[in-house]
Amino acid sequence: MAGALSVLSDDSTLSRIDRRFNAVEKVLAFLSGLAVLLLRVLAVVSVGGRNLFNAPLPGYVDWIQQFMPLIAFMGISYAMRDGGHIRMDIVIGQMKGRTLWLAELITTLAPLALILLLIWGSWAHFDRSFDCTRPLCSSDSSIDIALPLWPAKLLAPVAFSVLGLRLLLQLWGYARAFAEGVTQPVAVPLVKSAAELAAEEAQHVSGARNGED
Repeated sequence: MAGALSVLSDDSTLSRIDRRFNAVEKVLAFLSGLAVLLLRVLAVVSVGGRNLFNAPLPGYVDWIQQFMPLIAFMGISYAMRDGGHIRMDIVIGQMKGRTLWLAELITTLAPLALILLLIWGSWAHFDRSFDCTRPLCSSDSSIDIALPLWPAKLLAPVAFSVLGLRLLLQLWGYARAFAEGVTQPVAVPLVKSAAELAAEEAQHVSGARNGED
């Protein structure tokens, strides 16, 4: 599993687009975190209502169903930008220079192809649920309190589209690094060595102990 340096920036067009797009990713990640908080509040209300008044929150499971795509998908592009996803770099970690950037380019193309298929499939799934000839434009709804499901289903293709754009930016960054032969390209996460990760961890632990003192 790899850690990552902070994504580098400069005055290039790629870097400016990366910073502006990252602002969008931060908003989506914030909404995902807010959904987690709201779901916990609903849990407290439901459990408290059940224990105190024998009246749990109606449709609690239905609301979970609505919130889960927001929690699961909206932060994935933000994590991708900073290299936060789990990855195996036993081979790539030994590479340097253009060889490394070519390998990163190839390994970014594969998830991009998968994401494009997921966008297509999740949009088709949403489209089957969205029908404005019916009440609330919904052809299906949740079991308990009949919440329309199409808003939750729409979140998947939206989040995957944002991730697809992030992957395209990273492809641009790796292709630029390969063409120019730079050692620290912008707009892509840079892999740390095991020694660098260990040094950072030691520094973090040391700083925490000093703070306690």
